[in-house]
Amino acid sequence: MRHLLLAALAAASLAFSPVQAGEAKPFATAKTIDLLTLLKPPPANDSAQTRTELGEVLTIQVTRTPDMEAAAQADAVENIWRFANVMGPNFKAESLPVFSAFFDRVVETEGAVVDPAKDSWKRPRPHQYSPLVKPVVKISNSGAYPSGHTTVGTLMGIVLSNMVPEKRAEIMARAWAYGENRIIGGIHFRADVEAGRIAGSVIAARIMEQPEFQTEFTAAKAELRKVMGL
Repeated sequence: MRHLLLAALAAASLAFSPVQAGEAKPFATAKTIDLLTLLKPPPANDSAQTRTELGEVLTIQVTRTPDMEAAAQADAVENIWRFANVMGPNFKAESLPVFSAFFDRVVETEGAVVDPAKDSWKRPRPHQYSPLVKPVVKISNSGAYPSGHTTVGTLMGIVLSNMVPEKRAEIMARAWAYGENRIIGGIHFRADVEAGRIAGSVIAARIMEQPEFQTEFTAAKAELRKVMGL
């Protein structure tokens, strides 16, 4: 009996491992949602808009508080559990295995759709554009446009709020802050974040049309609402 219990615990731990999450299958890719045809190109490096956006980043850099920096650093993680502060104490991976696996796929969808567009446009990030910028979050040198974090935050927010419409306002406010924290952290320009919000909205609308998505969404929603007592 003890061996069976240990085996069950080992299997459960594997179900929530980062490796497993990274192997989740996206609901869409750049082949099915081409952001190069859906978004306008980023502002040119020598444009007035980019200079204005750099000014915003530098202004925030000298005015942000330690709490703002901490929030930006915490939001560097791309997963649905960043919404825990608006969802309550029962919103935990160990209590929501079906929901967790579903959102692993949602998160993987962002990268599959956004990364090719980033690689194509290759917009420099603020710290690449100016040595005056000192990010307080992990440095990334991939293309800045559109912001992947903002895209996935918006995408997760829309999907989650469709599961729990009673908290739609709070969930979408949290998704909005998730994007703003990329500017506060000094790792993205304003246009990157705005494009990410559009991209996240488009991806959400497209994948919600898929029967496969709807089947998994329904099961994840039922589990979430049961655990949350809704």
